Parts: sequence; structure tokens; C-alpha cells
Amino acid sequence: MVELPKRHKLEQSNRTREDEKLREFDEDIPDLRSLVIPWASMVIVAVIAAGIVLYNNHCDGEHSEDQLFFQSSDTMVEGSSYKESILERFLSAVTVEQHHVHKPVYEENHPSLFPLTTADRLGFSFVIIGLMVAAGGGIGGGGILVPIYILVMGFSPKHAIPLSNITVFGGAIANMILNVEKRHPLADRPLIDWDLILVMEPLTIAGALLGAFLNKLLPEVLLTIMLVILLSFTAYTSLKKAVKMYKAESRALREQGLKPDGTKESELTHINHQVEATDTNKAGDELLKDMDLQEGESPGTGDMESLAADKADELQKILDEERVTPMYNVSLLVGLFVFIISINMAKGGGAFPSPIGIKCGTYSFWMANGIMLGTIFLFCVYVRAYLVERFKAKERCGYKYVNGDIQWNSRATIVYPCICCLAGFFAGMFGVGGGIVKGPLMLAMEVHPAVASASSACMILFTSFTATTSFFVFGLLDPQYAPVCFGIGFIATYFGQIGLSILMKRSQRNSYIAFSIGGGVALSAVLMTIQSVLSLAEGEQHKSGGICGKDS
Repeated sequence: MVELPKRHKLEQSNRTREDEKLREFDEDIPDLRSLVIPWASMVIVAVIAAGIVLYNNHCDGEHSEDQLFFQSSDTMVEGSSYKESILERFLSAVTVEQHHVHKPVYEENHPSLFPLTTADRLGFSFVIIGLMVAAGGGIGGGGILVPIYILVMGFSPKHAIPLSNITVFGGAIANMILNVEKRHPLADRPLIDWDLILVMEPLTIAGALLGAFLNKLLPEVLLTIMLVILLSFTAYTSLKKAVKMYKAESRALREQGLKPDGTKESELTHINHQVEATDTNKAGDELLKDMDLQEGESPGTGDMESLAADKADELQKILDEERVTPMYNVSLLVGLFVFIISINMAKGGGAFPSPIGIKCGTYSFWMANGIMLGTIFLFCVYVRAYLVERFKAKERCGYKYVNGDIQWNSRATIVYPCICCLAGFFAGMFGVGGGIVKGPLMLAMEVHPAVASASSACMILFTSFTATTSFFVFGLLDPQYAPVCFGIGFIATYFGQIGLSILMKRSQRNSYIAFSIGGGVALSAVLMTIQSVLSLAEGEQHKSGGICGKDS
């Protein structure tokens, strides 16, 4: 008769703890909303603008044979005896077939690499500086590199973007080499958060696929204005967050009797080690606390001891699993990427032809896109169920989260993936790397700066490898500049991150990572604004009108 009240109190304790976790999650939302609400507003504006573009194209009467969506229902396809379906009219309205012949080989009247010109020396110097700024934040630096390759070194956008990708790919490898062995600053597990990557990366890809369609539909002027607004606002938000972190660190240093520059490093390091050890052991302490007898209760019975032992075993199993890289998560991500890159390369697109004859705008083209999006959706449904189940297991055994951890409950596994889709949408619509928006997003999600940087860099490795592979297969990489850009990306990022690590260790400040993220985004905003304005001034803007482009 004594067992039921005890079990009831344990269940009530678990429910209370879960309610507290949900309240903590709700408290984090306001900071996130300050970043996400403007993002969502821009998406709405972009979608409305795309609809207006389609309507205007119909009214202008351009490509009348291909744009039949808004025509009367009795319009017939030339040479056929049946009426077009609504789906056929819609697809033909948004695709506007290309009629030029694809030439998937590198063609550009650019001087050879050797001898190096003054523009090359200056450009590579700027590239190194930009990469070292972005290295610590793990944001890649594509928004910095593309303008440099275009404005300073004289490449066309068609070939500057592939060179930027292979440069970022080299830097991503350097980041991965440095980060893979690093440990979480507050827990006994790897620095890279693979659960976070498992949630963010697939939805980022899905958003990028959708955003790329709007990139083809919207006019260059509107894209430029929206890009400037996005990067400026994101940079402001990130730098504001960095300043807030810096002030908090300064207060902590003063309370410990240290100077703001981090002197008495040995004492502070000792204190940090004590804090880390305390955080690491809190999970076990929490379990013991939950298992303590309630006041006034009699000693535990065999059932209670068995229950405590089961929870302790489950907790230990979770802690053991987290001490190493979760190869299951890695294999899931690799499998998804191999599938997506295979379909994407088979599909082809506006920049290169399909190797299996799929033409842009046809049913097979849309089917390929549908397969990719459908696969990503099913993948995310599975990942959500997997993470929610792990969250429940952690709750059952009294797992103690550390500062910056995301608790993947039923609400978080819906809200955060949707926001990641927004980040990918902007990456695809503006043609910028995902790291430039995912880094600031993770800071807004209250992820520990070191974890945010390492996880963002890991995601960039996946995406830059995918893009570089596509550019290589379709011959869009300069055969002379590509290896040099790859090497510069690797070396500059490697030493840039080491330099920032030394600075952080001496000053005991993680806010420098946030400054690196914000500074990289701000520099990207300035350079891409200059590039876009000059491009518009020279009349090098693409005409809006269709996903597959216009006649050339």
C-alpha cells in the first residue's frame, strides 16, 4: 500500500520537471522571434512579388505559347486535341523554357593564373583576410568571397560562385579537422552537436530548393534590396548578441576579481574546470535527488530500488552514447546527401543540362524536385520522432541539460525546423551560403557559441561539398584557379581558427565567436551590396519571368 503514493509522487515529479522544461523553452522564444518575424515577413513579400511577376508576364503577352495558366479554359495546345489541365498551365507559366544550347564546360576570357597579376595578388589577400574573419564563426565566408572574385579579380558571377564554393570547401575541411576532436566546454561530449545538424540541415536544403525558384522569378533590383535588408538586419542582431555576451563575460570576470582582459588565467581556468565538472555530474546528482525518499516516508522497498537502478542504467547509457560521435546520425545525413546530390545532378537545371535528358519545366523536372522535397519531408518526420523519443528517455532518467543545450521536445522539433527552412529559403533565393544565416540563427536559439560555430562549419562541409561536386562535374570550375582557391581556403581558415582559439583561451571569452559571426555577416552585407549595385549600374541584371530563364 505504500508503493502507490511513492510511484505517484515520482510521476508527478517527472511531470513537474517537464512543465519546467517547456516553460524554459517558451522563455527562449522572444529572442528568437526578434530574428524570425522579420525573416518571415520577407518571405511573404517575396512570394507576393513572385505572384505579381507571373501575372505581369501574362499581361505582357510574352512567351504566349508557354504561359497559358491565366488564359481561358478553351485554349488548346498547338498540335493537340485536348485541353490543358490546370497543372500543365501552371507549370508552363512559371518555367518559361530556355532555347539556348547548354555548354557545360569552363568558358571565360580570364587571364591565366601565372604570372600573377596585381588584381590576383590583391584579391587573394582580401580572400585571406575575409576567411580569417569568418573562420571562428564557422559561417564559411561565401558572401565575402563572391564579391572579391567579381570586383577585384574580374571573374563573372557564373564562375566566381564555383570558385567561392571550392574555397569555402577547403575551409570547411580545415574547420572539421580542428573541431572533430574538440569537446563540449560544459559536458563530456563532442563539440559538434549532431542532433542539431540532423534537424537543421535537411530543412535548410528544402528551403534552398524552394528559394532558388524565386531567385529565377524575382527581378534583380528587388533581390538586391531584400538581400541588403536581410544581411544588415542579421548582422545587427548577431553583433547585438555578441555585445550582450561580452558585457556578461566582463561582469563575470569582475566578480571573480579578474581584469576584463582575462588576466589570472590559471585561476579562471581552474574555476571553469570546476564549473564544467559540476555541470557534467549534475545529471547523476539529479537522478539521486529524484530517487531520494520523500519527507516522512518509510525506507524504500525492492521495487523502488529496482526502479532507481533502471533509471541509473538508462542515464549511464545515454551519457556513454553522447561521449562519442553518433555515427547513426552521421550515416543518416550522409545517406540523405548522397540521395539529394544524385537526384539534383540527374535533374540538371538552368546552369547545366541533365545527363539523362530531363528538360527544365517538364513533368520529369518537377517530379525530380518533388521526390527531393518529399524525401526530405519524410526524413524530417522520422528525425522528429527519433529526437522526441530521446527527449522522453532523458526526462525519465533525470538527464541534466547544460547551458546552451536544446531540448528536443514535441514543440521544439516543430518550431526550430520551420525556422531552419526559412534560413535555407534565403540561402537559395539570394544565392548565399547557408552559414551566413544559420550561424546567427543558432546564436538566437541560445546555442553555446563554440557549439554553434563548430556545428555550422560541419553543415557547411556537407553543402559546400555538394555544390563543389556539381560545379566540377559540369565543368564550371576554373582548372587553374580552383586548386589554389581550395588551398587558400584550407590554410587561411585553419590558422584563422587557431588564432581565435588562442585569443579566446587567453581572454576566457566565448563572445569572440559571436563577434566573428556578426562581423562576417556585416562584411558580406557591405561587399554584396557593392557588387549588386555595380551590377545593376552596368545593366548586368537578369530579367525575371521564369524558373528556367529566358531566351539567350
